[in-house]
Amino acid sequence: MNIHVNKLSRVKSFSIATVLGLIVATSAMSETPENWSNWRGPNGDGSSAPGNYPIRWNETNNVLWKAPLPGKGCSSPIVWGNHIFVTTPSGGQDSLLAFDWSGKELWRTKLGAERSGRHRNGSGSNASPATDGKSVFAYFKSGNLVSMDFHGKILWKTNLVEAFGRDTLYWDHGTSPVVTEKFVVMARLHQGESWLAAFDKLTGELKWKTARNYQTEAENDHGYNTPLVIRYENKESLLTWGGEHLTVHNIADGKLLWSATGFNPNVVKNWPAVATPVLIGDIVIVPHGRSDRGLPLLYGVKLGRAGEFDVTNHLWKRVDTGTFVPSPTVWQKKVYLLRDRGEVECLDPLTGKSFWNDSFPKTSANFYGSPTIVNGSLYAVREDGVIFVANVEGKFEVLAENNMGERVIATPVFLRDRILVRGEKNLFCLATR
Repeated sequence: MNIHVNKLSRVKSFSIATVLGLIVATSAMSETPENWSNWRGPNGDGSSAPGNYPIRWNETNNVLWKAPLPGKGCSSPIVWGNHIFVTTPSGGQDSLLAFDWSGKELWRTKLGAERSGRHRNGSGSNASPATDGKSVFAYFKSGNLVSMDFHGKILWKTNLVEAFGRDTLYWDHGTSPVVTEKFVVMARLHQGESWLAAFDKLTGELKWKTARNYQTEAENDHGYNTPLVIRYENKESLLTWGGEHLTVHNIADGKLLWSATGFNPNVVKNWPAVATPVLIGDIVIVPHGRSDRGLPLLYGVKLGRAGEFDVTNHLWKRVDTGTFVPSPTVWQKKVYLLRDRGEVECLDPLTGKSFWNDSFPKTSANFYGSPTIVNGSLYAVREDGVIFVANVEGKFEVLAENNMGERVIATPVFLRDRILVRGEKNLFCLATR
């Protein structure tokens, strides 16, 4: 294990409230486990509340229903009440679909011409929608940003490509909209003008737009992950990773509050920010590098005081492990990595040291969906449609290998004793019989 520990790691205690007065949470929204309002769930970290979820399944006994989808995408469904929302291309147009819990399609609203995907697994519908329980917000590679009510009516719509120019991302857009108390926030991190922008949830009016431009090596300014809504010094704030910088912005006005750098000391190119960091207390776990090419980097970074800019604050650095596409997950104050080729590792967020590491069976297929942990079991999606389930409570043990019969890139949803899996052709609902 190759680990570099900064003197900041000599911390005697680990707590949510630190001596700096930081009060940090992975979600600024309060909701019950009855809803799954955004990508990666209520906590934004890939952990789910306990429930009666199947571990091993087949179509005869565990697939309650499957609903055909008109096009492929990497977006995950979200859920509020009786509504399951998913973005998808339909007839060459960006579309938002709503289903109920019986699998019945409630409505389908087309939103404008699709900008097709470049990656073999992608499309113009890779960003997951988000909701505040009143409206549902969706973004597409075409630039369409839309707010809709739960009956499929468009409340407002704007096109960010027309307003701010086309993105220069090498691959397909992946960043999902972020819902705050008053705004829906979008991030565009690419070569050219990068920014964060907040739109009024009720009207779609642009409330602020903050430049986020950093000089990097080629492609390292490209970002595909999704910002996190946090509480920072008792303010609703946005934690954003990309452009080799970790930043905190005040959601009220977009003002930069804090930033950390020093993530690419060897000045290597072609390291875009794909995986979304996770937050445990005041420590941010930041995946970097290219683990898919044998060049991983993983950092533990301590949030500092507002007004500190371009600090290092690295508690530790790992150069022998990390993840490129799947985002880390958190369970019982430990960090879990699912690497692109199926390796799994459990780490201490305070020191970066591994408790254990293992792997799923290897094939030529990669893991693109992010892992979710529920009831001590980790669910991992491989692109060929195999969903592995493994025990991670104290040790690693593969429990099941479930083949969905079609490609699966999206991260599943775990809610109300049901698993929702968005495949390339169908939306599945699984349950324990």
